[in-house]
Amino acid sequence: MNNRKLVTFWRIIKGGLQGFARNASLSIAAIAVMTITLTTVLFSLVANATFTDTIQRITDRIDVSVFLTDDISEQARNDLIRQLEGIEVVQEVTFVSKEDALERYRQDNQDNPDLLAAISETDNPLPASLQVKPRDPNRIQEIQQFLERPEIRELQSEDPSYSGDRKEAIDNITGATRFLQSAGIVGIIIFALISMLIIFNTIRMTIFNRRDELQIMRLLGASTAYIRGPFIVETILYGIVSAIISVLVCNLLFRISANAFQANSFGLLDIGFASSYFADRLPLILTVQILIGILIGAVSSLIATRRYLKFKTSK
Repeated sequence: MNNRKLVTFWRIIKGGLQGFARNASLSIAAIAVMTITLTTVLFSLVANATFTDTIQRITDRIDVSVFLTDDISEQARNDLIRQLEGIEVVQEVTFVSKEDALERYRQDNQDNPDLLAAISETDNPLPASLQVKPRDPNRIQEIQQFLERPEIRELQSEDPSYSGDRKEAIDNITGATRFLQSAGIVGIIIFALISMLIIFNTIRMTIFNRRDELQIMRLLGASTAYIRGPFIVETILYGIVSAIISVLVCNLLFRISANAFQANSFGLLDIGFASSYFADRLPLILTVQILIGILIGAVSSLIATRRYLKFKTSK
């Protein structure tokens, strides 16, 4: 019994392979559109991961610089640090001494001899500061309200710096990410529906061309599952081939982009990260692409065969 089932299963697979080869001309359009669908899925995935990484890296650099007066006592400074650390939105507070500030200034301007000469002609004019790292960039206003208290203002030599340009960059990237996510989902749905429609029509035409042969198989005792099986196998092959082509095309594009652009990023898209993300997860990406391709092909075939493979009797 098991041998009989195994033989039947193999015949279904063989029939699907033969149908795939025989209907190659009809399959080209289905494979092409499904490849576009899977490529859209892949690019949406990589772009979303890249934008998320970009936002995280910019967020990590957002801070609030609190510049202290030169005559602030160590006790007052430590009290201020404890109060800042007690604010819920504050993640970390780092003290930067005047000497450390001067060293950072020299490192940042080592290619500008005029600025280095100007700073060397006077005593260290740079104030000590506290670098306050927020947990959420959207809640910096809570830190600002604390720093604007009169008793806290007395400890500051000048107005704090709030890294506003980085916050604006995060907002822009977040907005772009949401737009691209929505556009990607719409594109995936549209191409998936087109793929299913083309596969549906391909199977319908195949059934129509083979209607006499299929009716004879039915009269000879072939079950409905045995007749439908090869069509499902054929469309599953569409999905597998499309997934492999999609991954190969994307791999080629990422390699070309990484080599062509000297800069690490292109607009909002970090080419270097996107290429590395794709390469590091290639086996997983290929598996997911194949599964999605199989799902689209199998569902389309099931719908088509259920609609057009109708017999007067069922077994």
